[in-house]
Amino acid sequence: MLVGSYMFPKADGIVFGKPWAEAIAEHVERLGKRRVLAVVSGSLAAAQPLEAGLRQALGDRLIGLTSGVRAHSPREDVATIAVKARDLAADLLLAIGGGSVIDAAKVAQLCLATGALTVDAFDAIQGQGRAVHAMELPVRVLAVPSTLSGAEFTSFAGVSDTARHLKQMYYHEQMTPQVVVLDPRVTVDTPAELWLSTGIRAVDHAVEDICSINSQPLADAASAQALQLLGGALPRNRAQPADLDARLEAMIGVWLSMVGTQGGVEKGVSHAIGHVLGGSFGVPHGITSCITLPHVLRWNKPVDTGRQAMVAAALGRAGDDAGDVVADLIIGLGLPHTLQAMGIKREDLPRVAELTMGDPWTPTNPRRIDGPSDIMAILEQAW
Repeated sequence: MLVGSYMFPKADGIVFGKPWAEAIAEHVERLGKRRVLAVVSGSLAAAQPLEAGLRQALGDRLIGLTSGVRAHSPREDVATIAVKARDLAADLLLAIGGGSVIDAAKVAQLCLATGALTVDAFDAIQGQGRAVHAMELPVRVLAVPSTLSGAEFTSFAGVSDTARHLKQMYYHEQMTPQVVVLDPRVTVDTPAELWLSTGIRAVDHAVEDICSINSQPLADAASAQALQLLGGALPRNRAQPADLDARLEAMIGVWLSMVGTQGGVEKGVSHAIGHVLGGSFGVPHGITSCITLPHVLRWNKPVDTGRQAMVAAALGRAGDDAGDVVADLIIGLGLPHTLQAMGIKREDLPRVAELTMGDPWTPTNPRRIDGPSDIMAILEQAW
């Protein structure tokens, strides 16, 4: 008998297709917020008149705008947001940008709730454990994503400890943005490689949900539809980047790819290796999935129970090898897909393997991983 549970995220809703400024104004009014601090991607702020749009939509409710969050959300950048929010007495954070910007705003909520406003104080957040999880977060986030990372749909976030070259995860059920606005107009200036590679990250979410050791019916259905949408939309996004309908289709695919994550479906070693490549070696989040996912599927195939066939079918190639289908999609998008291409040296591989053993999603990989040598087998194929 199938046994499981699905816990819905602590969020109000998702708006799609409506102009972002209009949607944000409506929800700021609905929530009764008066002091909004916008956290915006630096490249997006330079490419689009976001501040003018925000000021027109929010008026004097917009009390400030900050940018400059770096890749993988370093502690320093998160602390800067939290301090500014405290100093301005913000009652809402508005995150507009990619996964690093959204994750930074999400963890800044924890900083404000716990008073952890310096880089060294981040360890205290993790050390408090259940006490932190029991807190109410007084300042919430609204999110307008400009990439396909999916950070806007989760209650956890990764922050880089630049001193120790590690990426650490933070969790609170209220870290999930209260409202998400999916507007493809925001995404048109996102660099093609960033857009497409984060789309493959979403493919990774859906694939590892379908293949998970604790897969769920709702997640299976959503993930299969996500793969169908992403498998069709991403090549169109590359060929016709100004096609807003295709871009929204990809964004909806990401939303669906996160249903399993929201409900507690465990991922596998593609995500685990990706955390290490990103947090310790600086590989962009989306590119990590381009490198790892095909090889993880192949390594896991000996224990596959038919789940990989679902992946191939959802991507439009029923009967083909799932690892090959995913690899062909990545290569067809012109994305980097080897460790070498991202500057990882062969002598780095043992450290990647050792660090991956400490990731919480290594033990939940469909095929049991007994030690670093198993990780090395995957890394050698990906190098």
